Formats: sequence, C-alpha cells, structure tokens
Amino acid sequence: MSKNEELSQRERAAAATRAIEEASKDFDRNGAAPTGRANTKRAKDFRGTVKRLVSLLGPWKWWVVLAAVFGLGWVILTVWTPQILGQAVNILFEGAISRLLPAGVTQQQAVEGLRAAGHSSQADMIAAMNLTPGAGVDFTKLSIVLVTTLFMYIGANLLDFLSGYIWNRAVMASIYKLRRDVEAKIHRLPLSFFDRTRRGEIISRVTNDMDNIANVLQQTLAGFINNIMWVAGLLIMMFVTSWKLALIALIIIPIMFVIMGIISPRSQVAFQKQWKETGRLNAAVEETFSAHALVRAFGREESVQQRFSESNEALYHASFRAQFLAGSIMPLMTFSSLLTYVGVAVVGGFQVATGQMRLGSVQAFIQYSQQFNQPLGQLAQSFAQLQSASASAERVFEFLDAAEEEPEDPAAPALNPGPGRIEFQHVDFSYDPAHPLIEDLNLDARPGHTIAIVGPTGAGKTTLVNLIMRFYDIQGGHILLDGQPTADLHRHDVRARVGMVLQDPWLFKGTIKENIRYGREDATDEEIIAAAKATYVDRFVSTLPDGYDTVLEEDAANVSAGERQLITIARAFVSDPAILILDEATSSVDTRTESLLQKAMAALREGRTSFVIAHRLSTIRDANLILVMEHGSIVEQGNHEELLARKGAYYRLYNSQFTGAAIDLDEEASH
Repeated sequence: MSKNEELSQRERAAAATRAIEEASKDFDRNGAAPTGRANTKRAKDFRGTVKRLVSLLGPWKWWVVLAAVFGLGWVILTVWTPQILGQAVNILFEGAISRLLPAGVTQQQAVEGLRAAGHSSQADMIAAMNLTPGAGVDFTKLSIVLVTTLFMYIGANLLDFLSGYIWNRAVMASIYKLRRDVEAKIHRLPLSFFDRTRRGEIISRVTNDMDNIANVLQQTLAGFINNIMWVAGLLIMMFVTSWKLALIALIIIPIMFVIMGIISPRSQVAFQKQWKETGRLNAAVEETFSAHALVRAFGREESVQQRFSESNEALYHASFRAQFLAGSIMPLMTFSSLLTYVGVAVVGGFQVATGQMRLGSVQAFIQYSQQFNQPLGQLAQSFAQLQSASASAERVFEFLDAAEEEPEDPAAPALNPGPGRIEFQHVDFSYDPAHPLIEDLNLDARPGHTIAIVGPTGAGKTTLVNLIMRFYDIQGGHILLDGQPTADLHRHDVRARVGMVLQDPWLFKGTIKENIRYGREDATDEEIIAAAKATYVDRFVSTLPDGYDTVLEEDAANVSAGERQLITIARAFVSDPAILILDEATSSVDTRTESLLQKAMAALREGRTSFVIAHRLSTIRDANLILVMEHGSIVEQGNHEELLARKGAYYRLYNSQFTGAAIDLDEEASH
C-alpha cells in the first residue's frame, strides 16, 4: 500500500462524502464495477475499441507485415495442395481404368464403343479422363506428385510456425508496453481516483482484463487475419475448379451472417457483464482478505461467505451465458457446413458421372469445401472472442483515459533549500464546489515547532495535510513552502521534503533494513542503524537472531504493532525530511508502547516543522501550537494552557476525554 492509499483509508471530511460518492457513481457508469447490480449495457463503441486495440501493434507494424507475408505463403501452399492431391487421385483412378481397356485401342475409340453400346454416361466420364489404354498406373509420376505434396505440407507448416512466432513477438511486445503504460498511469492518477474506486476493481482491470486482451491478441487476431486470407484463397481455387460447386458451397455465408447477427449482440453484452462481475468478485475478495481479522473478530464469516456466494453465483451465470453464446457458434456453423458438404458431394458426383469434371477435381473441391467451413467457423468464433476482448479492452482503456493530476509546468522553478516553513494564506478547498470544506484558512508553521491539529471527525484534519502534500490542489489562496507557492513547484520536490508516519504502519515483505531504507534508497547501513538507534528500533532488533536482516512476514506479523510503528518512524527519520506529518501515529498501541513511540517521535521532530494529527489530546500537550478545526476552519489556536483557559472548543474536547463527560463531539462542533 502506498502513502496515497494509506491516506485514503483515513477519515474523509464529512462535507466531501457526497461528492466522492457521486464521482464514484460517474465512474461506475463509465465501466467500473458498481457496488450494487452490475451494469450489463453493451460496449459503447465496439468498432472504436477494436480499432484502438489493433493500434497497440502500431510500433511493431513491420513484424505484423512480415507475419502476414508468411501467413500468405502458408495460405498459398495450403490451398494449392488439394489440386496436387487431386492429380494423384486422377493418376490412380485413370491408371486403373486404363488397365481395363485393351492395349492398342485409343481413348476416342473406347468412347465411341461405349456410346454405340448405349452407355452414354460411361462414355462421357471416359471422355473427360486422360487415359492410355493398357498402360496402368504411372507410379513414377505418382511418386513425383506425392513427394511434391509432402514438401508443400512441410513448407506450409514451416511458414505457419514462422508467422505465429513473429506475431507472438509483436503481441507480447505490445502487451508489455500496455502493462507499462497502465503502471505509469497508476502513478499519474490523483488521490481522488483511488478514494472513489475499489482496489479490487482496479486490480481486476490490470490483471484479468489485461490477460484477456493478451490471449485474444495472441490467439484470435492472428487467426482472424490468416483465416481471412485463407477464405479468399479458397474462394479463388473453388471458382477456378468449379463455379457451380462454388455457388453451392457459398450458401453457408448468408447462414453464417444470420447466426452472427443473432448471437453476436447478445454475446457482446454477456461478455461485458462477465468482466464486470469478475471485477466485483475480485473487489469483494480483496476487501475480505484485507480485513480478515476483523471479520473473524465480529463473527461475520457467514455474512461474508453469503456475499461471496452471491457475487460468485452472479459471475457463474454471467460467464455461463457468455461462454454458451460464444460456444454455440461453432456447432451451428458445423451443422451448416455438413449441409453444404452433402450438396457438394451429390452435385460433384453427378458431374464426374456425366464427364463434366474429373474425379481428382471433385476430390480437391471437397477438400476446399471442408477447409472453407473451417476458417469460416473460426472467423465466427474469433468474432465472439473479440467481443470478450473488446469488453476487457474498453475497461482498460477507460482506466488509461481517466483524468490525471493537473500537468506540471516543465519550466517550474526548482525548490530552494530551506528549513521547511509552511504558510497557508487565505486557502480555500472543497471536494465538491457545492459543499465548501476549508474556507479562508491562514496558518504559519515555523521550523522547530510542532503544530497539533485536533477536532471532531470530518473537521478537515487529514485534508489539511493532504493539501500540504499536494495530493489535492487548492481552489483559492496559496500554500507557501519556504516562501515558494507549492502550486508552482513540482509535486515530487514538495513531497520529497515531507516525511510521514501514519496510524496504520505499512511495511512490505523484506528485511527490516530494507524497510527502513525505503525512506531513502541511498542510505548507508551506518545511517540506517543510526536512525534505528535514534528511534528505539535497535532495542528490539538487537534481540532478533538475524538482526536487521530479519525478514518481515506478510503484514509484518512477526513483529508487534508498536515495533512496526517504530520501524516506520525510523524510515521517516532516515529520509531526513524538513517537514514531518504524524497522523494518529500512536492511536493503535498501548500506553507503555505509546510512551516509547513518543520518545522516538520527539527525536524525529527535533529541528523540523511537524504536524501532528491526534485524537488523544494527552499526546499533544507540549505542542508549540494547537489548531482546533471544525468544518474545515480553524476555530481556535494556541498552546494547551491557553486553550483550556478559554473554555471553548478545545476545552470541550479535552473534557470529553478526561472528565468522562458524555458529550457528542459532532453535535458540540456545530455550536
């Protein structure tokens, strides 16, 4: 989890809640998995999505062209081979007939004799053949034809392999670039996007949908191109062989269009729903696993399982319908092809019997007919699979097209070195213009001072530090960092000056040393150990068998909550920030551990501008300045004694914690 995600899990200003929910609904309408019933509408622009999907291969167009050339060579050899095999059939059949005729009799004499005997049909069939009476089968010629056929098959398969190999290289390169673009996009999106979008939904788009796109591009699109060339080659050879039989074979084409016209729209809707339901299920599973301990603690296993079962069943029905519709195309196409096969066989046999065609030509045409149905069926199947890919691609493209953070000026000035002074000058901010949150806020935070921020839930405490970090941009006023407006600076420069310690410590799977070094990649081992000693991490690390090389398990379960928090403090310490933000950093530990954490944070705050968000007012008594916030405004400010003496908002908050008074903080905040 990144800093952004950690912050997004903290409290959100109550006045902004409606805006975030509305933004979430807008995003759901554009393709995200909604929290309720899945959106089952069709893809908004199937042709445009497919065109954009194909354009992914643009940088590797010459690879695609080369793959198509090899594919064309495969088609030529494939469609020519039946003609060669037809010659082999003619050699065998006509050789057998030649042996039955007496030697010394010409073919013309044999035909005239059959006609004189009243066998006109046999005479017509013999007349269409190439016979040498009494000669028998020419095995030398037959061997040449068979060897030629063998080499044509070998050549065709080699070209097919080369075409597939080059195509896969192009596809994998394009998917590699697409994954890289998605990863880069994640880091350009504003925090508001992650506030309103479930992480499981995002994960589904960048994993499941991406894999589906890769599979379809790799397997379907290449076959789609080859099958089109194959159909064109077969049509040419079929008409060259027999235009009458070709017309019979083409009956399947209008049948195919009828089938596609009926099934394709339904298939497209079904695949769209399938991938949306997949996103919903992934989001539910991710949330359940993230809060597994909480689910067990409150005994909500049954309700969680029930919700999973509902999502799983919805995905089952959506997937079954999508796969059923896609899978029904081939059987229907196969049945139609059998009808045309019967027609070709009957009419072809009649033409051989009447001498209109040679047997080898009919045999070749039957092969063409069977081959013709195969690419047609595959084209229909590919189109159905393309429906699935377009649904996934549309979701990925919507993610890539999501509004990003405001672009930064390349000519933005560099951040000047400074002690870390923060000034708020008449700052206005809201998540929704219709619901103002922070209005006309003025604040001066000087280096070496600790600024504590307190107030009821929804007062805008976390929003304030979000503005310092430029996770959100203000609508009015200025925030100055050492005299420079942060809006004019690069976000990275501003954030590099800030160190954060949050309520929920985030540690990744790795050694303790690696987790501390995350604060500054170029930190030496000596600097890491110095930071650990200054923040009391060294006390417990020295008792571990592997010391700083101890590998933290998933969720850092092999160290205590307080030890995890100390490691995050050491991580902030080693980064040596000018500004420090402590967001409820001690709220989840016991009193004894809190005392140790307070000492560690005191060492961390020394000489720095520090902002401390706290609910436990006992932890901020020594703050140089305490800001009391209500509804996004600072209603009081001063030190602990001054604020208590005023008996205002801070006094009420303090009494609610230390005198046991039953005070509704949110109600009091409205007084």
